[in-house]
Amino acid sequence: MKKEISFVIPCLNEANSLSYCIEKAKRFLEENNIIGEIIVADNGSTDGSQNIATNHGARVVSITEKGYGSALRGGILAAEGQYIIMGDADDSYNFYNVMPFISKLREGFDLVMGNRFKGGIEKGAMPFLHKYLGNPVLSFVGRLFFKSNIRDFHCGLRAFTKEAFVKMDTHTTGMEFASEMVVKAHLLNLKITEVPTTLSKDKRGRKPHLNTWSDGWRHLRFLLLYSPKWLFLFPGIFLIVSGLFSYLLLSIKPLQISHIVLDVHTLLYIETAIIIGIQFVLFYGLTKIYAVENNLLPKSVRYESLFEKINLEKGLLLGCFLIIIGFILGFINLLKWLAVDFGNLNVTDTLRIAIPSSFFIIIGTELILFSFFFSILGLKKSSDNFAEKN
Repeated sequence: MKKEISFVIPCLNEANSLSYCIEKAKRFLEENNIIGEIIVADNGSTDGSQNIATNHGARVVSITEKGYGSALRGGILAAEGQYIIMGDADDSYNFYNVMPFISKLREGFDLVMGNRFKGGIEKGAMPFLHKYLGNPVLSFVGRLFFKSNIRDFHCGLRAFTKEAFVKMDTHTTGMEFASEMVVKAHLLNLKITEVPTTLSKDKRGRKPHLNTWSDGWRHLRFLLLYSPKWLFLFPGIFLIVSGLFSYLLLSIKPLQISHIVLDVHTLLYIETAIIIGIQFVLFYGLTKIYAVENNLLPKSVRYESLFEKINLEKGLLLGCFLIIIGFILGFINLLKWLAVDFGNLNVTDTLRIAIPSSFFIIIGTELILFSFFFSILGLKKSSDNFAEKN
């Protein structure tokens, strides 16, 4: 008969606690008359966890690629149930109390997250840094970057449909897999909700696999890489906007604030900040194209319009125009030098023209190079569109 639920439990040397998890999951299925299965995704245990799982009625799926994400992905893809419940093998989550998750899936949600902060965290179940720094900060970043309403991004107990998981097309192998699922679900506009759950002290009897700092960084790195706006676009716009007004003023004359005089030296550093900001914005465009065309990020209506507004010819024209302005400013300085028979010039006056001159030449050249690279990355899109039409 068709299975409704598959419990998927990643396992690496969990002999002390695995049986508790399996028995609670079996009890849940039996008492609720649900047809289901229990899968232990073993990641190379050497403590007999496989035999324990088999003896307690679970199906063992051996996953050779190391990592929390690898184990879960392999177990989930091997599952036969319509709904998947994933949770750790250390008995910190109670597999007997998962009906709220199933109810939400039956209502039509694609992903149901547990929230340990609402449900309750047993004393000593979560390290201080994780409870008051790691989880709150990373969850806040996730909500900010992806407009999410999930308060506990990294809860290990969650439920989702097998169909939704296939759409997510996850790739990460480590602990950041937890973030990838939530991020992909938001990017794909899947229906997501959250239910309270409890976290108890684990029964593993050994040091946890989770590494506070390295795994925390992997989560943050993933959130940044999957949000080009926050990684490149917004910092770039900030540098450009914050520097442009001062740059225009200092290009004309020195700026005095109280007894402090800002002149060409300040102008040079402001120019540097603006150039870096423009590079950030250009990198955003290139990263966005690469990520979308390689199925790392979903396409959007705004993305499709990007190729209508920006093309190689427009970029070349704008880049050449800026370079010409730069050379004209350089020629003005040359005429000033010629006027004194190539003698000494006022350094401040010449730099006030030379710095904008170099600025326009640099930016113009960057735009030309960006336009070519932009077009190269867009070749795949053009070929795909041609294939669809024919």
